[in-house]
Amino acid sequence: MQTPHAPPANSQAPEAGTLRAPPSCAALFTGFLGLGLIGFGGVLPLARHMIVEDKRWLTAEAFAEMLGLCQFLPGGNIINLSVAIGLEFRGVAGAVSALMGLILGPTAVVIGLGVIYDRFRDDPHLQHLFAGLAAAAAGLLVATALKMLLPLRRNLPGLAIVLLCFLAIAVLRLPLLPSMAVLAPLSILAVKWSSR
Repeated sequence: MQTPHAPPANSQAPEAGTLRAPPSCAALFTGFLGLGLIGFGGVLPLARHMIVEDKRWLTAEAFAEMLGLCQFLPGGNIINLSVAIGLEFRGVAGAVSALMGLILGPTAVVIGLGVIYDRFRDDPHLQHLFAGLAAAAAGLLVATALKMLLPLRRNLPGLAIVLLCFLAIAVLRLPLLPSMAVLAPLSILAVKWSSR
């Protein structure tokens, strides 16, 4: 049985839709470094593109499962995801490589931007720039959510849980933790029921 990240045993080179060989620690570092440097305001859409479509380290289903697990852990989703992917492929060294790649570049950039912002914060052009960046980040997040829904299009119990989650958090504005405490067991029961 193949693991979600193992390439097919009889393939010489990865074809479209197949997975590549597990990444090295250096590949994890550089992949997440690039993500951290270009993903201001919302790295998750870019992370999915890099991991599933570009690098082909995980399938769309494996990515969604790993992200779901990472959302229940304390801390930022993308940070948890980088650690989980690093651990999956290269153990502790991979986790450290992916995490360092993700946070080193942005940390330096944020410090630099903080210094610049402190000096020019009252400039209306800068305020408009940040409003535009926020809108672009929201658009990327919606696009990624739609891509992640595609594997669930024939899974009615899964779609029902997604709809309940959307209604609870986005429409009714219920607190996240109590909503997840109710929806997590429901999703487990839904998966168990649909697998019969």
